[in-house]
This record gives sequence, structure tokens and C-alpha cells, in this order.
Amino acid sequence: MVRVGLTGGIGSGKSTVAQIFEVLGIPVYYADISAKKLMNEDAQLRSAITTIFGEQAYVKNILDRKYISSIVFSDPAKLQQLNALVHPATKKDGETWMQLQTSPYAIHEAALIFEAKVSDRLDLVIGVSSPEELRIKRAMGRDKIKRDDVLKRMDQQLDEELKMSKCDFVLINDEQQLLIPQVLELHEKLISLSKQKNDG
Repeated sequence: MVRVGLTGGIGSGKSTVAQIFEVLGIPVYYADISAKKLMNEDAQLRSAITTIFGEQAYVKNILDRKYISSIVFSDPAKLQQLNALVHPATKKDGETWMQLQTSPYAIHEAALIFEAKVSDRLDLVIGVSSPEELRIKRAMGRDKIKRDDVLKRMDQQLDEELKMSKCDFVLINDEQQLLIPQVLELHEKLISLSKQKNDG
């Protein structure tokens, strides 16, 4: 099976792309959703997070994401500590998930695919690219946050141009070019790469 990464900066629309792949019958591992689940359910991870952020990190046994965000997006050292805990756990979970898939290819969707070194375990990476202003507008609308907060989060991510240059394929999601035909074309390519891999 071909192991495919899917990445893009905040507001790029990578979740939309992931959903199109799912409609085509391709399984998708959503790193962000899984990380949240692990932070709530993995006892070891919970205890490590509580050690760093204090008892108030969890309210009624659920991670207080607002409280954590308010700390990590203004304190790079704390963000690094959190990532050092969450990334390895999510990466391991993603690998276990990948091994259970039986489709021609499967997708690991993550914003920090290069930053968290997830790309090392993948065959190919797809990038979703969008103009910065559009990404800011989308993120503000989706997360109901201020422009400054979006910019802070963007600063924590790899530069857009650099990120896209590391990808094997780039999909353009600029609301000018149609997205679905790009995904369909790539889907065909990945199916044929999977066949080549199996025949080889």
C-alpha cells in the first residue's frame, strides 16, 4: 500500500481535500482529531500534560483546549514541550492505523507533517496551497478567532513556500481553480502508483 501524507497551512482547506478522498473510498487518518483523542484518553499523555500545565489543563476529565491554546500560542517553549509529548504519540498511533488499512493507498492528514517528522514514514506527500489572505479569512471564520491569533498560529508553522516545495504533489485551493478535478486526477495517479508498487 502507498502511504500518503496530506498537509497544508492553517486555512488551506486540507480537511476539505481529505473529505473528497474519503468520498472516493480512501481511508484518512486525521492527526489533529487523533491527537485530541489521545490527550483525553491516553493516561501517560494526560499525566505528562498535567505536569507541565497544571491540574487546570483538564476540566471534568476533558482537556481544556482554550486554556492550553492561550498558553502555547504565546509561549514557544511551552508549545515545544507540548509538541514533544503529543507528536510522538500521534505518530505512533498513525503508524498503527496505517498498518491496518487494505486500500491501494491511505492518507495521513496533518498540518505539521514535516515539522513532526511524520513524512519520514510516508511514500509521498500532497500539499494543499492557498493564498495567505484567503487562509486568514477562512481560519478566522472557522475558528471564530481574531486576525492576530491566526497570524500567531501561522508563525508556528513552516513557511508556506518551503512546505509546498517539500511536497510531491500540490493541489491549488484558491477558489479560482476547481478542486475536485485536481483531486480526481491525483487519485488516478496514486491508484496507478499503487499498482506499480504491487507489480514491482
